[in-house]
Amino acid sequence: MGWTFGLPALLVALLVILLTKPGWRWFYIAGATAKRDLTALYAYFKLLHLIKKYEKKNMTIADIFHANVSKNPDKLVIVSETQSWTFRQLNEYSNRIANVFHSHGYKKGDVVALLMENRAEFVGTWLGLSKIGVITPLINTNLRGPSLLHSITVAKCSALIYSESFTEAIEFILKDLPSNVALYQYNEEPRTAVSGNAKDLKELLETACKDKLPASAERPSHHDKLLYIYTSGTTGLPKAAVISHSRYLFIAAGIHFTLRFEQKDTFYTPLPLYHTAGGIMSMGQGLLFGSTVAIRKKFSASGYFADCVKFNATVAHYIGEMARYILATPPSENDRKHRVRLVFGNGLRPQIWPQFVERFGIKQVGEFYGATEGNANIMNHDNTVGAIGFVSRILPKVYPISIIRADPDTGEPIRGPDGLCQLCKPNEPGVFIGKIIKGNPSREFLGYVDEKASAKKIVRDVFKKGDMAFISGDVLVADEKGYLYFKDRTGDTFRWKGENVSTSEVEAQVSNVAGYKDTVVYGVTIPNTEGRAGMAAIYDPDRQVDLDKFTENLAKVLPTYARPLFLRFLTKVDLTGTFKLRKVDLQKEGYDPNVISDAMYYQTSKGKYEPLTKEIYDKICNNEMRF
Repeated sequence: MGWTFGLPALLVALLVILLTKPGWRWFYIAGATAKRDLTALYAYFKLLHLIKKYEKKNMTIADIFHANVSKNPDKLVIVSETQSWTFRQLNEYSNRIANVFHSHGYKKGDVVALLMENRAEFVGTWLGLSKIGVITPLINTNLRGPSLLHSITVAKCSALIYSESFTEAIEFILKDLPSNVALYQYNEEPRTAVSGNAKDLKELLETACKDKLPASAERPSHHDKLLYIYTSGTTGLPKAAVISHSRYLFIAAGIHFTLRFEQKDTFYTPLPLYHTAGGIMSMGQGLLFGSTVAIRKKFSASGYFADCVKFNATVAHYIGEMARYILATPPSENDRKHRVRLVFGNGLRPQIWPQFVERFGIKQVGEFYGATEGNANIMNHDNTVGAIGFVSRILPKVYPISIIRADPDTGEPIRGPDGLCQLCKPNEPGVFIGKIIKGNPSREFLGYVDEKASAKKIVRDVFKKGDMAFISGDVLVADEKGYLYFKDRTGDTFRWKGENVSTSEVEAQVSNVAGYKDTVVYGVTIPNTEGRAGMAAIYDPDRQVDLDKFTENLAKVLPTYARPLFLRFLTKVDLTGTFKLRKVDLQKEGYDPNVISDAMYYQTSKGKYEPLTKEIYDKICNNEMRF
């Protein structure tokens, strides 16, 4: 009937589409997020191509590293306050390690733990062990006593390598260590006294071959286990998560492509190398992509940007609590003297994000989210304040992650009449999951060494019968454009005065009002009262917090129901390796002045904080006070 009929008909058809499902709003969102999604999609395809290439060639982390050694043998790969190691030096050291342990009978599949501070030898040790197929559990250097013993025994270690600074910690648990665990002590100088029956590793390395690997050693494969990395243990004993060669590659390369890292970049990380963040995300840029990585033995807030200046860093690594500490330091000439173009990490709270980037002149923030053991890793690469990543509204099935309805206390999925899980709508909080596809390194779930612990992180019959997903236990919310925001961990959200209270959100505001001090928030029970009241533990040994100003400013940022009813000012603090306060013990102690020596306060009906004495505590227990 000609274009005079066809064109109006087409326009009418488009109008109908815009006004019905998916509706005009879909086109708006698609247009607003297209650049974000296409950038991530391009990076994802590059990642999959790289993974397939190395999988086809059956290359391990050591193989990829060796290719970089061949290209740039004299380029620095690891630098610190006291060390500068080239690719050649790291390779030679790792070869020595491989030869020593092979000569001592260790073979593919054996487990040798490593307890060592941040230094080049740390990386060279696990890298060398990997060359003969030995799996290395990376032990948290803060652990002592039962926790340290547990980390060694749960991984079924046949040996332990430790540096001399941890001699006392090892001697304390020596009598409880299984008799089959051989000890290797690494000293600064050879022929230095070692504890008990430990071998002098420094001396053994002096005579070991540095130029080649033992010919008879069985080589590992691309999908073999490489490391065990432990969870922080904030809610119990640490669990050993399995990291294979393919998983290490996926984590390091994923962030590399998404944030467009370059070989010429120098990375700065003061994070512990025994965790995924420092040990894979940062160190992986050196081992796999030929960059230089600057490390530090212990994080210093005042020294963070000073180090970036000293090492000429272009990319710097953080975790959320670090950013808060750095922001709390006095202004310095190093605030803008550095060459850092990008910072990346996880946990940069939206309450301090704008202040951080403004003060330090940061052009880009790469905020990521993901559990060491999980398969649901996401990233915010476009500077959206507060977002930890996104799920595409245009192509949601390309990267199969979802937010499902779940009980906020237990984390158990809420299922529909068909027995399957239910997707959350935009702005509806739910638990974050990642679909499991066996054999796919981006979708595989390797879990923990403890199979029972692994089983607890798998949900079955998700969107169809028989499918599986990794369930994070974290409550997230997605906005209309698909940006994801962290809300809390399941079990941390509590209900008070008929309202749900997110401990994470309250912690951020209380910390800010208290001058960026370490803060942990949790719910406590009050006899004969429904729900749980909020309690905040603030690390303030010098009692710098002015309670009147604190109360006044807190009222400006938190609704009445979310303000902590109890305050506890900690004089000492037990932090994890990722700068998290251990909540479980504080929650158990509650607000009982009979067992707590720290200063505590309660909020009166007028909103003021008064000292929580034993007399007041007894009145609360006897239901003589109303809240």
